[in-house]
Amino acid sequence: MACLDFASDNHAAVHPAVMAAMARENAGAALPYGEDAASARVETRVSNLFERECRVFAVTTGSAANGLALSLLAPPYGVILTHEAAHIQTGECGLPEFYTGGAKLLPITGANGKLTPDRVRTAMGQFGHGSPGTPPLAALSLTQSTEMGTLYTEDELAALTGLARQHGLSVHMDGARFANALAATGASPAALSWKAGVDILSLGGTKNGGMAAELVVVFDPARVSDFERRRKRAGHLWSKARYLAAQWEALLADDLWLANAQHANAMAARLAEGMSSIGTTALASPVETNQLFVTMPDAMAKALHEAGALFHRWADAGRSGHGLHRLVTSWATAPDDVDAFLRLMRNAA
Repeated sequence: MACLDFASDNHAAVHPAVMAAMARENAGAALPYGEDAASARVETRVSNLFERECRVFAVTTGSAANGLALSLLAPPYGVILTHEAAHIQTGECGLPEFYTGGAKLLPITGANGKLTPDRVRTAMGQFGHGSPGTPPLAALSLTQSTEMGTLYTEDELAALTGLARQHGLSVHMDGARFANALAATGASPAALSWKAGVDILSLGGTKNGGMAAELVVVFDPARVSDFERRRKRAGHLWSKARYLAAQWEALLADDLWLANAQHANAMAARLAEGMSSIGTTALASPVETNQLFVTMPDAMAKALHEAGALFHRWADAGRSGHGLHRLVTSWATAPDDVDAFLRLMRNAA
């Protein structure tokens, strides 16, 4: 029976290879708190993957990764520039502000979930004038792939990070779906991160086949400072960290993480292609990774939900009787799942 769950890649099961790796790691004892052999192997593997020495810290949630990363880049009185739809702005319940001790998030508009240098430059004009009463600009946070499933090219990243550098800002990247961006562009991990000007990456694996697989990747070890104490104080220093590391060993082995992302992207493309022949629907943004944003009549959405399909209404579509809906594919989405959903859409149309 087809699975009609397109609500989120968080809904997908853990990849069998990840479960097997954790089971293998479960044999015998190991040092706690990240001092185990698996954690050391993952740091070495990630450094090789990104073509430079990195410090790598495992946490269990993407929100913690984002908050802890930003706490290294922004003082409590600083300003963090980000897109208005960024997860740190809309989906983390003030966690970045909490972890930084009060840094101000400045949301910026941008089409299809992306920032542009012009919009960032305009926002920068509001701050950083040197007055004690004006909070200083501290960091720029970018999301790759974006909350709309779109992509920043290497040139677009370089333009944004270059502007940040001109104004003395550090750069954070929320890479909850970084693997999907790599799979879509064919770029190297280094090219879409530190070579493009990113200082710290929140590298996500939970949406891509992991159970609780998030890494904070610090490209300049000199920036690590007191990160380990920050992680402990935040409650994200796992005693049995080897199980977090084991997940990444499985995901990185034979590039499973990229294969998973490639499959998820391909299923989204299949879904988008099928929708193109259904006249009552329209894609609201380019489908570049594994997220689709589609407008459809409310009656169609109701019929799909009643048939057991899961997906989220995202916003009003600006047209009476229509809504904007998000659909997400994952490593576990099968072609039959997509085809079954499209049949329901055609019937509802």
